[in-house]
Amino acid sequence: MNIKQTIEADIVVVGGGPAGVNAAIAAGRSGAKTVLIEKYGFIGGMSTAALVYPWMTFHTIDGKQVIKGIAQEIIDRLMELNASPGHVRDTVGFVHTITPYHPEIYKVLAHDMLKEAGVKLLLHSFVDHVETSDGRIHSVQLTSKSGRIEVRGKIYIDTTGDADIAYLAGAPCVQGRDVDRLTQPMTMKFRMRGVDLARVKQYMMEHPDEFYKKTPFEELPQLHLSGVLGYYKHWKAANLPINRDQVLFFTGPADDEVLVNTTRVQGLDGTNVEDLTEAEELGRKQVLAVADFMRSSLPGFEKASISSVGTQIGIRETRRIDGLYALQVDDVVQGRRFDDVIARSGYPIDIHDPSGKGVTAAWVQGDGAYDIPYRCLLPKRVRNLLTGGRCISTTHEALATTRLTPSCMATGQAAGSAAGLAVKHNAAPADIDVAELQRMLEEDGALLD
Repeated sequence: MNIKQTIEADIVVVGGGPAGVNAAIAAGRSGAKTVLIEKYGFIGGMSTAALVYPWMTFHTIDGKQVIKGIAQEIIDRLMELNASPGHVRDTVGFVHTITPYHPEIYKVLAHDMLKEAGVKLLLHSFVDHVETSDGRIHSVQLTSKSGRIEVRGKIYIDTTGDADIAYLAGAPCVQGRDVDRLTQPMTMKFRMRGVDLARVKQYMMEHPDEFYKKTPFEELPQLHLSGVLGYYKHWKAANLPINRDQVLFFTGPADDEVLVNTTRVQGLDGTNVEDLTEAEELGRKQVLAVADFMRSSLPGFEKASISSVGTQIGIRETRRIDGLYALQVDDVVQGRRFDDVIARSGYPIDIHDPSGKGVTAAWVQGDGAYDIPYRCLLPKRVRNLLTGGRCISTTHEALATTRLTPSCMATGQAAGSAAGLAVKHNAAPADIDVAELQRMLEEDGALLD
C-alpha cells in the first residue's frame, strides 16, 4: 500500500457520531493530542446522516436526569443558539422526556467544540485497514481524496457503531440475537413540511383509542405536541408492505414539520455492502409509500410534502464487541449497580423485532436507572483499544437501550476520558485506576450516582 502521509497522535478516535464527538472532546480536553476520523463530510453520525431525532432520553421514566456531562453541555449550547428547546415532555408516552435539536446547527456546534478541545478532524476519510501485532494496534490506514493516510496513536477508540476497528484489529465481536444473528431492523427516516399539527393534536384527543396507551392525554391540551405513536386503524387499513403495526413521528424543528420513523427494513446485514445497497433501495421506496399514505389518510397531513430524507438508512444494530463484560438484560431491568460504573441510563429495553411487526419493551426497575460498567468498553485481545456508543459489549437485548444517543454520548465521554488517563499514565486502558476515571467524569459533569 502506497502511504502518502503519516499522522502521529496520542489518541485516535474513529467514527464521528455522538459517541465519537464526545469521546474526542473528552480526549482533547485531557491534554492528549487527539485525531477524529469520519467517513462523511460532516459529523453527527446517525443523528445527522440518518436523521435520528430527537435524542431519547437523558432521564428516567419518572423524570430524574441521569445523563449530563459533555452531552448536557452540547444541549445547553444548542439552547443558547435557539437550536433546541432542551428536554421536553414526551407526548408519545414511551419515556418522560425527549430532546429535540436542529441537526444542521448541531453539526456546526460539534465541530466548534472539537476545535476548542484541540482535536484534529479528518472528514471524507474511511478506515479500511488496521495494523496490529502482539495484541496492540500500531496504526489505522484510511482512504481519502488525497490518497492513503496512516494515523498512528497510543490509544484508539472505536466509535464507528459497527465495531469496525475492533473487528479489523482481531478483537472478538458478536452480532444480532444469539439464535440466528438477526439484528433489529433498519429505518429510512424522512421529514415532511406543511403539517397542520393543531389538527393532529385535535384528532388525537378525539380518538385516544387509536394511539399508544401511555400517551399523556390528560396533559395533552397544555403540552407542546412532541411526538405521536399510533393511527393503528389507519395503518392496518392501508395494508402497506411494511412489517410494523403503527405510525411514529416526532415534531420539529419547524412548526409545521415532522420526522417520520415508520419504515422498516428487516433481515439484512448492516455490515454487508450488498445488503446495505438493497436496504437503501427498499428504505427509499418505503419513504414514498408512507408519505403518500400519510397525505391521503391522516388528518392534518393533507398539504404535507417530503422535505428531506436521510443521507443513509438508519441502523439500530450490527456488530458489537465481546468485551470483558457484556451488559445483560437483567442488569438493565433490575437497575443493577456496578463498582466500575462509567455511565448511567434510564432508557427502557426497546427491541424493534428483527423479524416481526412489533416492539418489545421492558422498563427499568429500582430508581429507574441502570449502570454501564467500564468493562463493557474494553474488548478482548486488543490492549490499546476502547469502544464507545452502539458497539460496546452487551447482549442483543441490552443493546436495545445502550444504542440510544444519550447513552452513546455518555459512553463516548467515558472512553475519551479513559484514553486520556491511559496516555497520562502510559498504561493500557484496562490497567488505569477506575476510581480516578470516575472522579474525572464526575468533575466533568457526568452523573454516576
